[in-house]
Amino acid sequence: MRKLGVSGKLLLIGSDGWADRTDVVAGIEEEAVGGISIRIQSPYIDWFDEHYFTLNPWTNKGNPWFKEFWSVKFECQLPDSGDAVLGFAGANAEYRYNRTCTGREGLSDRYKQDAKMGFVIDSIYTLAHGLHNMHQDVCDGVPGLCAEMATINGSLLLEYLMQVNFTGVSGHMINFDENGDPPGRYDIMNFQERKGIYGYHKVGQWDNGNLQLQFPFQWTRENEGFDVVESVCSKPCRRGEVKAIQTGGVKCCWVCTACKLNEFLLDEFTCEACPPGWLPNENLTACLPITLEYVSWDSTQAVVGICFSCLGFLATAFTMTVFILHNHTTVVKASTRELSYIILVGIALSYATTFPLVAKPTLITCYMTRILPGFSFAMIYGALVTKTNRIARILAAGKKKIMTRKPRFMSALAQVVITWIIIGIEVAVLSAVLIKEPADSLLHFPELNRARLICNTSALGLIAPMGFDFFLIAMCTVYAIKTRNLPENFNEAKFIGFCMYTTCVIWLAFLPIYFGSDQKVLTMCLCISFSATVALLFLFMPKLYIILLRPERNTRSAFTTTNQVRINFGSNNVTKSMDSNSNER
Repeated sequence: MRKLGVSGKLLLIGSDGWADRTDVVAGIEEEAVGGISIRIQSPYIDWFDEHYFTLNPWTNKGNPWFKEFWSVKFECQLPDSGDAVLGFAGANAEYRYNRTCTGREGLSDRYKQDAKMGFVIDSIYTLAHGLHNMHQDVCDGVPGLCAEMATINGSLLLEYLMQVNFTGVSGHMINFDENGDPPGRYDIMNFQERKGIYGYHKVGQWDNGNLQLQFPFQWTRENEGFDVVESVCSKPCRRGEVKAIQTGGVKCCWVCTACKLNEFLLDEFTCEACPPGWLPNENLTACLPITLEYVSWDSTQAVVGICFSCLGFLATAFTMTVFILHNHTTVVKASTRELSYIILVGIALSYATTFPLVAKPTLITCYMTRILPGFSFAMIYGALVTKTNRIARILAAGKKKIMTRKPRFMSALAQVVITWIIIGIEVAVLSAVLIKEPADSLLHFPELNRARLICNTSALGLIAPMGFDFFLIAMCTVYAIKTRNLPENFNEAKFIGFCMYTTCVIWLAFLPIYFGSDQKVLTMCLCISFSATVALLFLFMPKLYIILLRPERNTRSAFTTTNQVRINFGSNNVTKSMDSNSNER
């Protein structure tokens, strides 16, 4: 460290092998300041010193290795070393040391009791307790060495050692866990410099899993301005993260991986996904149901749709009232009043569609949203296609030089029957789709943290019934184009044309908006209401204008066509005479 110029920049950490030994830091005290080591908790054994200091080679006859120890420790040769020294140092051991031991050497000189002395004594007691307990069971309490213990069974002895339980010299209980480890107790030492004096100081302790820091640390000089010096492989994971330990790695090193939005913490290593419609609680310990989203009556899109529908209802009711009160007038009769009433009912049902669309999805409301749009449009455009077809057939008959027979199915009854046949086809399509895909509500999850309650209307459930209505709209548009050149005072076909052109524009804009927008309910409500409003304005407002504001035009003479009708079929302009009395409304 001194050669590299990093003195004071590195923090030294040592194990219990370093403990509080001075020889480890000898000569590098300045670099070792702030170092942390651990020392096994072992009390000083005073009675051992008293016994140890009284020993000498002449009185300690029970230890055959003590003479060798004495000779090596004091670097002298015992006068009567004999075989003990030879056994230790070899054939020429008597000539190893030139000085002869006097017996006045003292074991207390330069003596320091080993820090692990208590553990050595406890280990001896552990073996003694284990052998004693084993002897009691195997030899049935018979004194002395019995035949069963003449040869020690190591596995059996290990079992007795694992069951040892006694109070050690430190005053703590000595026992072992299932792995054979005794309780761990360590002192945390910090190498400090105080007033120019270097030394170890106890700053805390670790007692069998319980860490206690009692005094402040002294860090390296480079880090004296910092509160904490970190030396970790991996920091603790933040909230919502789990530990991902790499294959073959150590358990103290991991990579923190964030759980998904819908996952809770099963443990510190595992994220568990909540069921659909559930999200983890604030502590990420369990799952809670998500608040369901659906269109409520007080939402903006519901209020807009309902207000528009209510205005349409009032306008439709007003129109029907006027028509009923003037049921026998020329304007009402000329517009085929039976078909007009069917169209008005269809318009009213179109406005009514808004209410189940914005209501909470249930079995009933989902069936209504599947039935009402297609059925109401079938009433409107089924009656319109019947009416425009009738006008087109009258016009085609007027082109003929000689009319051999009157066009068929021109009566009001025939028109109503044809209209209900068309509506019946729509009912059959609706029934087939509902049998194949019964209506009901379901949960839709646009995002992990959102759950929307919607009707299970698929693309087939929407396109199949509406597809027939689009066909009727297309036929009405074709007939409106064919009849666009009728006489000026026969102008109902012109307004039907305006209605169909506008309706086509509305529905061409509806399809991409509906399938590409998240506001499908509002889009559907407004599109249906706009279509009904267009039909109400173009088909009935001109008639209301005549009935209410220009009653003098509500006569048969005002609806008599001119004698000349201009036809634009093909490349030649043909002028035909058409008897106005043959024009049936």
